[in-house]
Amino acid sequence: MADAASPTTAAMTARAARDALGVGPLAGPGEIRRAFREAAKRAHPDRPGGSAERFRQVVDAYHLLQQGCPPAERIVQPPARGAPLPTTLSISPLVAMQGGAVDHPLADGRLIRLTLPPGLRSGDTVRAGESRLTVTVRGEAGTMVRGDDLWLTVPVPPRTLAEGGRLALDTPLGRRIVWVTKKAGERGLVRLEGQGLPARGRHGQGHLFLRLSPMKSSTDSAARKLLRRFAAAWAA
Repeated sequence: MADAASPTTAAMTARAARDALGVGPLAGPGEIRRAFREAAKRAHPDRPGGSAERFRQVVDAYHLLQQGCPPAERIVQPPARGAPLPTTLSISPLVAMQGGAVDHPLADGRLIRLTLPPGLRSGDTVRAGESRLTVTVRGEAGTMVRGDDLWLTVPVPPRTLAEGGRLALDTPLGRRIVWVTKKAGERGLVRLEGQGLPARGRHGQGHLFLRLSPMKSSTDSAARKLLRRFAAAWAA
């Protein structure tokens, strides 16, 4: 593993990722793969109008959208012509937490599938063919990684924040019953010991931090839906 830290890439929204590939919100895995091939051709630094930055954006967009798609076969692109390709591998907090498969382009144009172990942090390195890639853990809406710790923003009834009480939450580790003290409610923060990123190599076991955000209404919020999707993906 590399000792030098690498800055985390800026978070990309699902909408921005779809725009980068030119697909709609209902696009399936096959359509996303086909769109990625075409977008990668246009964005490649060897092509007129292409650039390394545009190519990285296309790759990041594909990485983000594939998180919601079932595993697919290896994809082969038309051969590249020796232009430098990204040396970083952007992964989601969920992949950092539990490991999983991500795709990455090689210098010869092939897109290989990497099976990553759980517990990777920003600054770690992984091998892709003959290359070494520096891992960056990107932030996502309501979810981020800081060092060894996983941070989630969760909606909480204002009364619980003011008076404390029992709270049932969906987390990446499943449903948890959390007791919120008045002090924790005032601070807006609860720590769950040892429930963050798993220990790996020189990295210790992390903690899970819950940012307590006042619930705006009794209706289902986007943040709560995101937490449910995150927990469902963890359990799958």
